[in-house]
Amino acid sequence: MDDYKEAHEVTQLRELLGFSREHIIPQYYASFDQRLLASFIDWFMITGIWVVIVSSFLLFIPNKAMQVNIALSLLAIIPLTKFIYHVIMESSAKQATFGKQLLKIKVCDLDGERIGFGKSFGRNLAKVFSVAILFIGYLFSFFNHKHQCLHDMLADTLVIKDRLI
Repeated sequence: MDDYKEAHEVTQLRELLGFSREHIIPQYYASFDQRLLASFIDWFMITGIWVVIVSSFLLFIPNKAMQVNIALSLLAIIPLTKFIYHVIMESSAKQATFGKQLLKIKVCDLDGERIGFGKSFGRNLAKVFSVAILFIGYLFSFFNHKHQCLHDMLADTLVIKDRLI
């Protein structure tokens, strides 16, 4: 069944039967290719939005030098926007960016619980470090059974599949 839930997952049944929510250790980890595809979706979406916004402003600026400066400012605006977007979305109730939501994967702590804003900020700051060392931080996911990248290990987080498909 698509909407199957165990009794401890339904709030009303937990209250009626008098038991607490069972702690489930994450078992299904998102693979590198799922994470990469989610990242491409997010980059494409954010870049597309900024290109549309900046292009509409460029139509009203007659100075060519100013147009070039504004267009080049996208090189700084897009990564900054993506950083803020990831921090906010991964610490939200959905625990995932739109790309991750499409692939049914989410970010959680080592116990499978939602991460807070501070941990999300630290994780994404560590992600900048993973990229800065020539993407070597991402190769860590191939050498451990939880598919954790370097930034996940530093922040004590996991990227898990929402449900086994």
